[in-house]
Amino acid sequence: MSEPTSEPVRVALAGTGNIARIHAEALRGLGGRVELVAGVDVDAALARSFCAKHGIPHAGTDLAGAIAATRPDLVHVCTPPGAHLDAARTALAGGAHVLVEKPPARSLRELDDLATAAVASGRDVATVFQHRFGSGAHRLRELLDAGILGRPLLAVCHTTWFRAQDYFDVPWRGRWDTEGGGPTMGHGIHQMDLLLAILGDWTSVSAVARRQARAVDTEDVSLAHVSFAGGAVASVVNSVVSPREESYLRFDFERATIELTHLYGYGDASWRVTPAPGHEEAVLGAWDGGARGVASGHRAQFAAVLDALAGGVPLPVSLPEAGRTLRLVAAVYAAAFTGRPVEPGDLGPGSPFYERMQGGGPPWPAGRPQEVA
Repeated sequence: MSEPTSEPVRVALAGTGNIARIHAEALRGLGGRVELVAGVDVDAALARSFCAKHGIPHAGTDLAGAIAATRPDLVHVCTPPGAHLDAARTALAGGAHVLVEKPPARSLRELDDLATAAVASGRDVATVFQHRFGSGAHRLRELLDAGILGRPLLAVCHTTWFRAQDYFDVPWRGRWDTEGGGPTMGHGIHQMDLLLAILGDWTSVSAVARRQARAVDTEDVSLAHVSFAGGAVASVVNSVVSPREESYLRFDFERATIELTHLYGYGDASWRVTPAPGHEEAVLGAWDGGARGVASGHRAQFAAVLDALAGGVPLPVSLPEAGRTLRLVAAVYAAAFTGRPVEPGDLGPGSPFYERMQGGGPPWPAGRPQEVA
């Protein structure tokens, strides 16, 4: 937890690729609340070019050295997933809080290692799950908490995207050792996190994962049935082989259906509310009277992180919260590769899926699409 402060937050970026560009632009949009002090990358030329473009004074290849030289309050980890843990631990050891891009770690073991490092440092680690921070998600959570929607009964959480084979030509993509998984881990995790932010703890998962079309080591499609402690059930689909791309969440409550249709980010117009007969006035009145005007996106979450730092309270989307989402990802893989339902207790130390998302290895040869009858 941080000490309350009104000074601009000093931010360093670990990794200076495309996602770091999104971070830098979003942080610049927050005006005088942020001072970008360093950009670090294993590619020295890329770090220099990035920092020159974004007006960042320190460019380098040594994260520990950059932290010692610039003393950031917060380090944004924007590296490929395989480097998340080392970069986050380096930042914590240097006395900075950490905001790490999704996924926070490649495995549940790595997540526990990161949590241990955070406790030892006395600093916070949070994960970028920006879909929680749009005003539509806030309204939905408020209506649910107020009892206006009744019990959640059924949900749909589908991330049907398209990535051509050349997308995976980047060396770290489509590999268990560097990316940690396929679309279940790297694409649909955003929608899955929002699903859990609304419905809470999951209790059981059954799933299949396939490699239908892409020459990768990971899956390119997964489908899961998820049961929740509150009684709801959900269909979860993750794909990178779907030419008509869509991110779609649907929540069927006793008194209304709430739908969200978007691609990579949503606004207020992306939501649709259908009240059950007899509940039109209560549901629509509450929905229309809720907060508006905040699109989901990095800027919305970064503003919430700065608010937390200013107030000296824990950063939003803490490791325990992110861990619930990462455990659902692990459960999809475990259920798919073992062919049996998985519960949270099945994923602790001693489980191969605690050590690696692919467990002992998926049931197909590496590097080729699996044969489909």
